[in-house]
Amino acid sequence: MTDQTLTDGTITLVGEDRGDPGLHGFVIEHDGTRVGRCAVRRSDPTTGQLTWVLLEEHRGRGHAARAVRVLTDFALSETGQGGLGLTRVEAHVEPDNEAALRVATRSGLRREGVRRSESTGHVVLARLVDDPPLSDAGSFRALLNSFLPRKRAISQMLIQDESGRVLLCQLTYKQDWDLPGGVVEVGESPQLAVAREVEEELGLQIPAGPLLLTDWLPPWGGWDDALCLVFDGGTHPASITEEIVKQAREIRAAEFCTLDEVRKRCADFTARRIESALEGDGTAPSYSESGRIG
Repeated sequence: MTDQTLTDGTITLVGEDRGDPGLHGFVIEHDGTRVGRCAVRRSDPTTGQLTWVLLEEHRGRGHAARAVRVLTDFALSETGQGGLGLTRVEAHVEPDNEAALRVATRSGLRREGVRRSESTGHVVLARLVDDPPLSDAGSFRALLNSFLPRKRAISQMLIQDESGRVLLCQLTYKQDWDLPGGVVEVGESPQLAVAREVEEELGLQIPAGPLLLTDWLPPWGGWDDALCLVFDGGTHPASITEEIVKQAREIRAAEFCTLDEVRKRCADFTARRIESALEGDGTAPSYSESGRIG
């Protein structure tokens, strides 16, 4: 409960007693008119959960974002400065509530992820007491980075022998054969990632050459969409397979295959990707979607 009044010069939060000592509730006013309500409830000694609601006729004017920002500053301010002395405030928003997600991010809360539940779950957004102010350029970029879309990247290597056959791997976790490679780690160069994967999976040290193909993979079988980057691994003697040291956890076999064998052993979209990559020369990388160019 609180009897405080908070303002940023545009909106005013007027404290109201809701009969709950752990709940600090406010009426949101703009130009002397009540436009909604907001509150912060302690969920533990250092954390508070934010809630807000705006009257329908006052929505879309930025009042909610300003109110949540003022309320957040109050909650994170030290008690000696009239605040609550919390170190973290958070909001739980339904994933399809785009308006509430906009309010949360515009008020400075960073998106941390989706907390799943038996129903739809909710997006968790939060601000910490030691987060830099939004006026700081790095803080604003970090805020944008927390909610802008992210896409998984996969790097693969096209390795051929003197007769033009392609090196394929038989994987332990799926029936289809595929090019050597794997998922790019956070902050890792895709070009370095594929060389790392080839060394880890096959024991071969082959630097990745030019990019041959960028292939967009649509959502499939429980996976989100992704970008697959195919790099040129060059031409090598067929006997290079004798140097392979398979990572048993992931690789059953590795063989050079003709295009007919590629089509028989690979999923259709993988075969299309390989054929599209073979058409490139590394000087002008191609773009495809599920292996289809154009």
